[in-house]
Amino acid sequence: MDELISRIIAVSGLNEELARKALGIILAFLQKEGPPAEIGQLMTSLPGAQELADAEGGAKGGLMGMVGGLMGGGGGVMALGGQLMGAGLSMGQIQSVSKEMFAVGREKAGEDTMGAIVGAIPGLGQFV
Repeated sequence: MDELISRIIAVSGLNEELARKALGIILAFLQKEGPPAEIGQLMTSLPGAQELADAEGGAKGGLMGMVGGLMGGGGGVMALGGQLMGAGLSMGQIQSVSKEMFAVGREKAGEDTMGAIVGAIPGLGQFV
């Protein structure tokens, strides 16, 4: 996990705390919205990922959380973007973090696993 955090910091310019928070938010979202088998493979291939997801899994709230609730369920990728922006990330940083996380996911869990995750979550492809 430290390697992934370091890579995210390098591409996004975030500090370590915010990089961990952003990664936890994304992982928690993927667990909620993604295909269980592939998400399980991803989480297993990234030691420490489950702890980050658990830490941020309840971090829903604010205006975007309410909007997501009105949209039904978690609100999908738009609600994820709102959560990340609410945590202090710019759109460019969100894209940098997402792209790097998925690049590492492809390296560790495989292209097929990550492709299935992206294919299962509407709108996710535009961020990775």
